[in-house]
Amino acid sequence: MPQDVGRARTAIRTYGRLLAVVMCLLGAILALGGAWLAVLGGSWYYVFAGCGLIASGLYLYRGSLAGIWLYALTFLITIVWAVLERGLDPWPQVPRLLAPVIVVVLIGLAVPSLRRRRHEGAGVTGAALLVLGLAVVAQTWMQGATLSAQTPAAPAQDPAAEPAETNPQPPQPDTGRPAAVQRETGADWPAYGGTHAAQRFSPLDQITPANVADLELAWEFRTGDMPTEAAEGRYSPENTPLKVDDTIFVCSAMGIVIGVDAATGREEWRFDPQVSTDAIPYGATCRGVAYYQASDAAPDDVCATRILWGTLDARLLAVDAVTGLPCPEFGDGGTVDLEQGIGDTVPGWYSVTSAPTIVRGVAVMGAQVKDGQAENAPSGVVRGYDAVTGDLVWAWDLGDPSLTGLPAEGATYTRGTPNMWTTASGDEELGLVYLPLGNSSVDYYGSNRSDAENTYATSLVALDVATGQPAWHLQTVYRDVWDYDLGGQATLVDYPGPEGVVPALVLPSKQGDIYLLDRRTGTPLFPVEDRDVPQGGVEPDYLSPAQPFSTYHTLAKQRLEERDMWGFTPVDQLWCRIQFRQAAYDGIYTPPTSDQKWIQYPGYNGGSDWGGVAVDPTRGIIVANDNDMPNHNRLIPRAEADAAGLRPITEAGGTEETPLGEAGPQTGAPYAIQVNAGWRVPFTGLLCKQPPYGGIRAIDLGTGETLWDRPFGTARNNGPFGIPSRLPFDIGTPNNGGAVLTAGGLIFIAAATDDLFRAIDISTGETVWQTALPAGGQSNPFMFEQDGRQFVGLMAGGHHFMETPIGDHVLVWALPE
Repeated sequence: MPQDVGRARTAIRTYGRLLAVVMCLLGAILALGGAWLAVLGGSWYYVFAGCGLIASGLYLYRGSLAGIWLYALTFLITIVWAVLERGLDPWPQVPRLLAPVIVVVLIGLAVPSLRRRRHEGAGVTGAALLVLGLAVVAQTWMQGATLSAQTPAAPAQDPAAEPAETNPQPPQPDTGRPAAVQRETGADWPAYGGTHAAQRFSPLDQITPANVADLELAWEFRTGDMPTEAAEGRYSPENTPLKVDDTIFVCSAMGIVIGVDAATGREEWRFDPQVSTDAIPYGATCRGVAYYQASDAAPDDVCATRILWGTLDARLLAVDAVTGLPCPEFGDGGTVDLEQGIGDTVPGWYSVTSAPTIVRGVAVMGAQVKDGQAENAPSGVVRGYDAVTGDLVWAWDLGDPSLTGLPAEGATYTRGTPNMWTTASGDEELGLVYLPLGNSSVDYYGSNRSDAENTYATSLVALDVATGQPAWHLQTVYRDVWDYDLGGQATLVDYPGPEGVVPALVLPSKQGDIYLLDRRTGTPLFPVEDRDVPQGGVEPDYLSPAQPFSTYHTLAKQRLEERDMWGFTPVDQLWCRIQFRQAAYDGIYTPPTSDQKWIQYPGYNGGSDWGGVAVDPTRGIIVANDNDMPNHNRLIPRAEADAAGLRPITEAGGTEETPLGEAGPQTGAPYAIQVNAGWRVPFTGLLCKQPPYGGIRAIDLGTGETLWDRPFGTARNNGPFGIPSRLPFDIGTPNNGGAVLTAGGLIFIAAATDDLFRAIDISTGETVWQTALPAGGQSNPFMFEQDGRQFVGLMAGGHHFMETPIGDHVLVWALPE
């Protein structure tokens, strides 16, 4: 027995000394890193914490109880500092307090090995730590007071502000193509956004907050389109199926279109365009297809109703909606080559990922041009094709407005111009189609751009669908060198203005601003103000000194501060704070730099991206989900990029990984671009900015005021070292994909990285139902009625960029029969 007691005491003493050594090592890391941070102008807390750990560790190593008291002092001041920096919000306190609490527990286990010692200098050490700690607390309090004083107030959103002049009776286009009767949502979901007005609203009200908990899976369909080895890590289907009459039309990641029985989920037909995996751009994506019914066709005619869509290898296809067979009179046996007039390209550089928008019988087509490759990229020309014959009706080449058809033999549409990779919306009555345009082919350098690019890049452009000529445009970023291209559809609404109802549209943006415009003229219904923004960077003579800011509503958050840095441990947070202090950052629109990294906030994923917003026209509510993440970027001088082997997609090695990571060569510009979209801690893999990383809110359509705002997405699939935490708390995760609203008072949305599909009460923002998905839910839901029963559906296809599981599932829920 005495031997056992001796061994136990020896083990406890050994444990105490090992703990002391670890504390001293961690203390040295914090003290040295903290000194570095302090030199950069940051918080002195880490110097104090490091010294406190070292002092505590030394006394604990000697077996003295003084080590406990010194750590208690360090811990107490840590709590005060943490609360002063971030208040009582639990998530920001994780890296500040979790590890110190764990150390408290570990020290408690070492107490039996300690004894009181006299004359060890603990009083002097404690006094020194107390003085240093109080200095840290004072510095933190003063910094907080300074930040509060410097934080600008948000611009007033005055619904009574006098709107800019509008044209109440704008001239109507003489199209020669009469407006057609459009299918509405309800029994059907006839277009990607519900209709081409893109409200994403269903008048169905069978499912309500009171009974939504009873939803059950009605059927599941698998497309069979899963990534092969050649396509591994490049699937992001993003598809929203359509429903017309008794059939659901699904488009898989590689552009396979399938007709599915709406009542049973049974496959009726399938058309595989046989797209090669070489054609995959960033990801294999087919957001949607378009349904069209020829007005002069007999119901039994071949292709009287048809499905049109674009492919990753740049073809426009049309098949019979009943049989899935190609439409023989459309183009060349059902196919139109979209590479006509484009010029030199390679697979994956010029692709179609979004659904056509058909207005007055004209299928309006944009294309995705892979970002960041070269100034001499394929043209961003937008074209209109006859939905029956496939004939080219017009082309809008913003670099050469006189070129309205195919270029002459050997010529091309203007290369390198902004493209429309996302989905347009359209007004059948006005004969206008609304194009959310992207940036120029080189996103992060602009000095070589033409006047036309500077005019139209990152703009919403309204085209006359008869001629393809612009009726008006609104630019949301001047001289965009931040890749803030417009990703979401404009949503058409009837705005209840002070002088009556105005045909309007709601336009979301990646920088977070939401614009409300008269859709006839483009006139803002709430002022758009030009405000001064930071200058400098590598192009001081190119940048615009001011940028437009919408006073209607913004999803943008307050500027980042050092205290917003995060992680899992104090070491994580210290690393991120040093990174923050080393980077160039002066708020939104910080200019790109090459001598140091710069912070872009919001990042290029939004704000609002391709999921867009949804509008309940009966309640007058906009629902918007957003991303809240910074990018940590650097412009790379051409010589450095060349030395690293960074090449455009057109050259040998252009698709290979380089030491520069996620980087675009931007050939033709003096700089390549290195984009860090997921600014992470290298140790634990967590993001450097504190949560939330995504949110969802309801906005009053009439005033632009926020009705409620919530973090969106739980931490169940996220955690340090890539280990899912399974925590059900709403931390707010990155999200891609939008919502569907119903007359029953519900918001249906997936989008977040927690792989959950939710129903949210639109009145309160509370989640009233959720279910786990078999794959990521990065797509927009759809709603329909079949045999008197309301259904809600979603394609769970996952997303490589969002790091969610890939799948091929079309899932449909309904209340029990």
